Amino acid sequence: MDINFELYKVFYYVAKTLSFSEASKELFISQSAVSQSIKTLEKRLNQPLFIRSTKKVQLTKEGLLLFKHIEPAVNLIAKGENQILEAHTLKGGQLRIGASDTICRYFLVPFLNAFHQSYPNVHIKVTNGTSMQCVDLLEHNQVDLIVTNSPNPKLNNIRNVKHICSFSDVFVASPSAFSDLMEQEISFAQLAGYPILMLEQHATTSEFLHQLFQQNQIDLVPAVELSSNDLLIDLAKIGLGIAFVPNYCIQEEDSDLFIIHLEKELPKRELIAAYSDQFPLSDAAEKFLNSLLLTE
Repeated sequence: MDINFELYKVFYYVAKTLSFSEASKELFISQSAVSQSIKTLEKRLNQPLFIRSTKKVQLTKEGLLLFKHIEPAVNLIAKGENQILEAHTLKGGQLRIGASDTICRYFLVPFLNAFHQSYPNVHIKVTNGTSMQCVDLLEHNQVDLIVTNSPNPKLNNIRNVKHICSFSDVFVASPSAFSDLMEQEISFAQLAGYPILMLEQHATTSEFLHQLFQQNQIDLVPAVELSSNDLLIDLAKIGLGIAFVPNYCIQEEDSDLFIIHLEKELPKRELIAAYSDQFPLSDAAEKFLNSLLLTE
C-alpha cells in the first residue's frame, strides 16, 4: 500500500489545531501548501475530511475517524524516534550487564542502586550466568559489559578488560561443628580430610580451587558441589562441611561462620569488567563502568 506519510502528517497537525494557519506554522510550510496537501489526501480517500468556513475548521465524521487512527500512529513514530536518539544517552536507553548471582548480590547491588538513583530513565537489564557464561553473552552482543572473576580462561579473546578490585577466597565453617579448627592453622593436606563444599565444575571458583589442590599434589574430592554460593554458605552454617567462597560473600558480623586459617596464604583473585571492542559502549554503560573502576 502506497502511504504518503507527509500527507498524513499535514492532516494530523490541521486536525490537532483545527487551523490551517497554525498547522503551517508548526510544519514550517506555507498555508497554501497545507491546503493543497489536504485536498490531495481527500481526493485519494474520496472523502471530505474537514468542514471549512471563514471562522473555523471542523473535522467531518470521516475526518474524526481518521484522526483517531493517525494520532496514536504519529505519537508512536515520535516515541520510536526519541528512543533511538536517546538510546546512547543517559536520558533513556538501556544498560545491559552480565554477572553471576554472587557478584550481583554481594558486589553490584549498591552500584546498580546508585546508578538508578542518578539516571532513573535508563532501563537496567541484568543477565545472570557463571563467569564463563558471561563471556559468551558478551561475545554474542547480548550484554554491554560483564563483571566476572579472574582468572577466567574464556577471557583470552577479550581485549577490553578492566581491573575493579582484588579479593581473597576463604574456607568457612560452623563453629559448633568444627570448633577444633578455630584456633589453629591447617595445611591443604589436613583440609582434604574434611568434607569440602564448593561450586560445581565449569565455574571459575571451582577451577581455581582444583588448581590449588593440584599445585599441592593433593586430590580434591568435594562432598557437595552446588551452583550457588548462597547455598554453600547455608550448608556450612548447619555444619554439613567447609565451604569455599569469595570473602566478599561473608559478613564480618556473621557469628554462624568462622574463617579457617591456612598455613599457606591463598593467591588473590580479581573482579574485572570486560566489554567488546566490536561494539561501542553506550553513555550509560560507560558511566556505570567508570563507577566500578573507582572501587579501589
